Amino acid sequence: MQDGKDGFRWLLGWAALAVSLMAGTSVAAMVGPDAAKSAAGYPSRPVRLVVPFPPGSPSDILARTIGEPLAQRLARTVVIDNRAGAGGLSGVELVAAAQPDGYTLVLGGTGALAISPGLRAAMPFNVARDFAPVTLAAAMPQMLVAGPQVPASSLAELVALAKTSRAPLNFASGGTGTVAHLAGELFKNAAKIEATHIPYRGGTPAAVTEIIAGQVQFMFSGVAVLMPYVKSGRLKGIAVAAGKRSMLAPQLPTVIEAGLPGFTIEVWVGVLAPAQSPPAVIDKLNRELNALLKSKEVQDRMLALGAEAAGGSPEQFRAFIAAETDKWRRSIRSANLKEE
Repeated sequence: MQDGKDGFRWLLGWAALAVSLMAGTSVAAMVGPDAAKSAAGYPSRPVRLVVPFPPGSPSDILARTIGEPLAQRLARTVVIDNRAGAGGLSGVELVAAAQPDGYTLVLGGTGALAISPGLRAAMPFNVARDFAPVTLAAAMPQMLVAGPQVPASSLAELVALAKTSRAPLNFASGGTGTVAHLAGELFKNAAKIEATHIPYRGGTPAAVTEIIAGQVQFMFSGVAVLMPYVKSGRLKGIAVAAGKRSMLAPQLPTVIEAGLPGFTIEVWVGVLAPAQSPPAVIDKLNRELNALLKSKEVQDRMLALGAEAAGGSPEQFRAFIAAETDKWRRSIRSANLKEE
């Protein structure tokens, strides 16, 4: 993630689901014999996986992490096509307009699919209308930390401090509109506290430096980013904003366990195809992706990136995107943010 507008544009794409979603049934069971037959021969040529960010970005690395084993399972080349631009919207828009045959997919994430719809007055695509979700691929849970000088070591203590402090506490982020900023707004509303947002032009590193120095009291960021500071004692780990404890910080409770029901903040990515893609093809892609996401090799590679493998049905992914869009829209309204 970068600072300012760039921070919003990157919005990594990642940090376990805390939303209870209805279980999906096999799409293949609902299609006719012709569609099933066409899926049996799929794929007959290379599959393109569009990444809306540049080579070497976190999304690009994750795409290659799943692209290689997916190619093996499909017995066809999976071409990673980097299409950066417009804060991740350009590549997603390209796939929305692609032929709905299962040969052009996109690794879409939090920013383009869930935050931008609440921030932008006009979107180049409609997520619910223009895409056929395949599966949630990975999530990067966010961690709540406090500065070493803050007299609070738990969520309850931090909330109590915020409610009794003479002046509102400050929370840091790497820039206005970033996930860290919007997470702080959601936390304020959920905990019913007052807190002042302090954005840092130097991005997350600058925010961490200032919270260690005592200029701000708390912040959210990725578990993998913050854990080295927590382990060294330079920051206090308060809780992880995920549906279950993070494998990177199993000793820390979730925010839900610590007292805020349903509170999750994760940066995520998932695979989607254009709307009207053959249901049997979506079903096949879903099966293959879920199988590789369960492999230890893929899980370990994702964990090294600070992400946790996800998975699930297309129906679950669609419901998850809708819930995430609603959550981030509420945060954007709370912060009174508008597209500049």
